[in-house]
Amino acid sequence: MKNSAKTIAPEHIKTFASQLKGKLISPSDDGYNDTRKVYNAMIDKRPGLFAMCENADDVIASVNFGRDNNLLVAIRGGGHNGGGLGICNDGLVIDLSGIKFVQVNTSNNTVKVGGGNIWSEVDKATHEFGLAIPSGMVSSTGVGGLTLGGGVGYLSRKFGLTIDNLLEADMVLADGSFVTVNAKENTDLFWAIRGGGGNFGVVTSFTFQAHPLKTVIAGPTFWPIERVEEIMAWYDGFIQNAPEELSGFIATMVVPESPFPAELHNKQFCAIVWCYTGDADEFNALFKTVLDLNPVFAHVGEMPYPALQSMFDGFFPKDMQWYWRADFFDALTPEITAQHLKFGSQIPTPLSQMHLYNISGAASRVGAEDTPWAYRDAKYAGVIVGIDPDPKNADKITDWCKDYYNALHPYSAGGAYSNFMMDEGQDRVKASYKHNYDRLVKIKAAYDPENLFRVNQNIRA
Repeated sequence: MKNSAKTIAPEHIKTFASQLKGKLISPSDDGYNDTRKVYNAMIDKRPGLFAMCENADDVIASVNFGRDNNLLVAIRGGGHNGGGLGICNDGLVIDLSGIKFVQVNTSNNTVKVGGGNIWSEVDKATHEFGLAIPSGMVSSTGVGGLTLGGGVGYLSRKFGLTIDNLLEADMVLADGSFVTVNAKENTDLFWAIRGGGGNFGVVTSFTFQAHPLKTVIAGPTFWPIERVEEIMAWYDGFIQNAPEELSGFIATMVVPESPFPAELHNKQFCAIVWCYTGDADEFNALFKTVLDLNPVFAHVGEMPYPALQSMFDGFFPKDMQWYWRADFFDALTPEITAQHLKFGSQIPTPLSQMHLYNISGAASRVGAEDTPWAYRDAKYAGVIVGIDPDPKNADKITDWCKDYYNALHPYSAGGAYSNFMMDEGQDRVKASYKHNYDRLVKIKAAYDPENLFRVNQNIRA
């Protein structure tokens, strides 16, 4: 059984605080309630201590303190995790938000990033040099959580997942040691962190391969929800054969009141949000196939890549109620699209939605055992998200998500992208790592035999 921070002698806590460059925050301190808030307002946990780390030495001291005092330890980067896996009750939260830096090396287009950065900070720095790193879809997401889980996003078809562009990481292990992992050093750990989550240590810095990219042609197209089966069937064939420069995630959603035309407001739609990184002169001919399907709204044009990455940030501020369910899918069969019509027509609140992210191109060419991310052969990573600002609607959005998921899951590939999962039990974790789970267990046993890092999609025997 884990201890509570309340049972630790005050002098021990005082000694710990003196070892930190950053602050140690306890429940009696001003700002504690603000500090314990995470992105998902459904999560309401009360840690015993927050170690607000500012460098790797702070992380080492925090890991040692948590381990030596038998505390439950959570690691928080951006705090975006849907299941609230960056925070815990009674124990110690090692908060990395003070470890921020972005160092761009233009001689080889590599970028070193602090473990506490969020993607908007990285995008801003790399954009100044005409570079981009494949990441996700919302720029307020933390670099650490997204990367360690895999990293599916707009650039996956062209440049692969975020983990496919990870070159090196600096980590603090459960025994307090500090190591560098890459293709030549600590290769077993380097394999494990590329999709295996935060199970193996605390990453204080990441080094990525960036790619020349300044602007993209991007934006949404909408069709009435009644056409979702038709559009999904078309998209399923189209996207697999499209040039890898073109990507687009498909959604069932309600169009918000701003910034869209009034005739679309608060109606359900099937949407595709596009991103094209290729030659602008070739785009119109490629996109004519989309326009021939007569979308009721199409607003696609050239924009800076960071503008696309942050396009939806304003719709999803902190303090919303969130509930997630997810699965991988091998195709969009009639059985699947029928459920998207049913539940896409019953969206319970204006911000609730479903997304399907295509996995093809560069992301699919990495071997299924080359990283822990086991579903390289799946065609889609799907996620259903119930979202609303009002806690009174928590049950409504949760029930819709669960019902939508239960209707789709029998047609799924079996597991889910770990960054889209709530706390769903060990069988779901195993299913999501599939044939790679046993190897992850062996590495976990070697580097964290006492399972200090357990507040995550946990790897254990």
